[in-house]
Amino acid sequence: QVQLVESGGGLVQAGGSLRLSCAASGRTFSNCGMAWFRQGPGKEREFVAGIRGRISITYYADSVKGRFTISRDNAKNTLYLQMNGLKPEDTAVYYCAARENVVVTTQRTDYDYWGQGTQVTVSS
Repeated sequence: QVQLVESGGGLVQAGGSLRLSCAASGRTFSNCGMAWFRQGPGKEREFVAGIRGRISITYYADSVKGRFTISRDNAKNTLYLQMNGLKPEDTAVYYCAARENVVVTTQRTDYDYWGQGTQVTVSS
């Protein structure tokens, strides 16, 4: 079992920055593929960024590439998402997800554990 708790969401103006954190407990964090997903109003939950277990290769959705950075601190069992250059279309609930496999995928059904989500609102 893995428990995930997100924090760091909030209200920010367009062009601003936020850093999301996801504290993990339970199973060996370093062996899990980790990802951030988001779900905007009236939209499907979508992949934002992922980071492979052990060797920390990163992956990004085209919509956030160059603006968002995913990272992990295995010593602290924590996943991060640095979000710069925020746009109103980034407004969503952001979820941390983990899977019992080092490999990252973009499919939400591949993930075994989810946090409760944190709201990010970007005003224009």
